[in-house]
Amino acid sequence: MENTQLAKYLDATLLQPEATASDVAALIATAEELGCYAVCVSPSMLPLACELPAALKLATVVGFPSGKHAPKIKAAEAARAVAAGADEIDMVIDLGSVFAGDYAAIVREIALVRASAPAPAVLKVIIEAAALSDEQIIMACEAAIAGGADFVKTSTGFHPAGGASVHAVRLLAQTVGGELGVKASGGICDRSTALEMIAAGATRLGVSAAANILR
Repeated sequence: MENTQLAKYLDATLLQPEATASDVAALIATAEELGCYAVCVSPSMLPLACELPAALKLATVVGFPSGKHAPKIKAAEAARAVAAGADEIDMVIDLGSVFAGDYAAIVREIALVRASAPAPAVLKVIIEAAALSDEQIIMACEAAIAGGADFVKTSTGFHPAGGASVHAVRLLAQTVGGELGVKASGGICDRSTALEMIAAGATRLGVSAAANILR
């Protein structure tokens, strides 16, 4: 795969708590130079202090990183982000609902965020696949479909269980069956790993090492 094609899979991401406005500006400049699809930054960085190039989409996170926020708070956070310029929302679901098997609760919170950030905003649902069984992954993906999401996403990159795996990406892709996009995120630091994730079914990659991947 050519670099120009691979770059269009990449969301260049900066979600470290210590990130500054100048760090975000540097991220955007690098992402534009590399030809990435989007940049993903913390919601407190919106609206951006610098201009976003027309070629880049702007993503942010909601309920991040724990997912243990009240659904109404996640919805309000999403609405504020869209009003502040976000094109895409990556929301973390409440893993407690997944472990409790409360499918209806997962659907409700996704649908509430979806209603607060309607199309054309893109909604991605982070399920922390590394912390889940295959059965729980399937349930979370089915809830994302039912709640009106556009993508399922493997990981925040902050959970101690780990980030993306080829197995999880393949299972996400099989479960959503092309109805939703699949974003692999967490631990994708080199080109070979990125290509493995794409081969497994990822349609987007969240990365903090875009330059290294495209080197």
